[in-house]
Amino acid sequence: MKKRQLVMVAMMLAGSLSAVHAQDGKWQKLFNGKDLNGWKQLNGKAKYQVVKGEIVGTTVSNEPNSFLATEKEYGDFILELELLADNSMNSGIQVRSLSKADYQNGRVHGYQVEIDPSDRKWSGGIYDEGRRGWLYPMDINPAGQAAFKKGQWNKYRIECIGSSIRTWVNGIPAASLVDNVTLSGFIALQVHSIGKNEVPGKQIKWRNIRIQTGKLTPAKADDTYVVNMIPNDLSALEQAQGYSLLWDGKTSKGWVGAYKGTFPEKGWLIRDGELSVEKSDGGESTNGGDIVTEKLYGAFELKFDFRLTQGANSGVKYFVTLSEGNKGSAIGMEYQILDDERHPDAKLGKNGNRTLGSLYDLIASKKIPASQKKIGEWNKGLIRVYPDNRIEYWLNGFKITEFTRGTPEFLELVAGSKYKGWKDFGMAPKGRILLQDHGDRVSFRSIKIKEL
Repeated sequence: MKKRQLVMVAMMLAGSLSAVHAQDGKWQKLFNGKDLNGWKQLNGKAKYQVVKGEIVGTTVSNEPNSFLATEKEYGDFILELELLADNSMNSGIQVRSLSKADYQNGRVHGYQVEIDPSDRKWSGGIYDEGRRGWLYPMDINPAGQAAFKKGQWNKYRIECIGSSIRTWVNGIPAASLVDNVTLSGFIALQVHSIGKNEVPGKQIKWRNIRIQTGKLTPAKADDTYVVNMIPNDLSALEQAQGYSLLWDGKTSKGWVGAYKGTFPEKGWLIRDGELSVEKSDGGESTNGGDIVTEKLYGAFELKFDFRLTQGANSGVKYFVTLSEGNKGSAIGMEYQILDDERHPDAKLGKNGNRTLGSLYDLIASKKIPASQKKIGEWNKGLIRVYPDNRIEYWLNGFKITEFTRGTPEFLELVAGSKYKGWKDFGMAPKGRILLQDHGDRVSFRSIKIKEL
């Protein structure tokens, strides 16, 4: 009797310990190494099978994207797995994803962590399958692009905690996204579609798939660039990296009219977390006028969201000193914001140097199709000014313009531009940041800065 009681107590303790382990960050297997129990296939008819303790996905011609999805949904978790992909195929890992009859007839949609052996090197980036497209293309993180190993097993780590999604490839940080569109969903292994004329039979393999779901400890903050999709939100990672809100999303605090001591009484609208230039006559600073920061900045990294209306023109300027006393818009180096298709300014200047994302009237931006958004959609702009005077412009995760101010090449460009009459144009050690009133409705939000 005593022995039986001891066994029962031991079993109860073991059960209690198991329950604790399940809740305190212990790993649980998502794949048992034998069969596909706990998984279901969605959408396409690619072949999934278990071979030698690995899940093997094989392409089938003329089929849409196929997904092997967990039957269970997960909210906050840390996922680790290893994968080996054919060097000529594209694939991905779905997290917090959904498949509903009332959404595109059950099409899988949600966050996809990219598997990309191509020369593009976007493995670890984040794509919004079936919805918004690329959220975190890997061009923004060159160090992460080098992590994936062609023809070898690669270890992925995906951390989804609250609105934060972070990824690592072979221990190297890849993507860092903040988004709250979907906070729970299934995990799925993708086999990408191929056309009817493409050769089938390419394979991707997965193994050692495990997950933590309780008492999660986020990885330490690092310098991986954060793409934050939540308007006017400053995430914990961004704060740790030194960012602050340059506009608070509610008031005009920290901003005044150019050549004025206060914020404009007309021409600018603050509503619903947006800071908008109101539509007037399309002229330069003829209504409310430009607005500038009260503070001056030297080297910095500036993030900002902007949204154009049809035919609109505006810009973000920096190193603005307000010392020139000119009429119209204040003088400064400019990140051009423009509807290239409809505004005539796109065809002026030289070689497209007045188009969207250009260093206005000096250097034309690269036109990268994946960086382009439709008019009326929000864009993510980025201006990096390094202490050594290198400057980069980014648009929706793609570098579109780069130069170094003060070089002979830069000075030659200035001499051939509309700024040739302004002494030492663009060379102030510090200046204000400016949002331009060009008489067209353009909206801004999520304006953040980090001083370098």
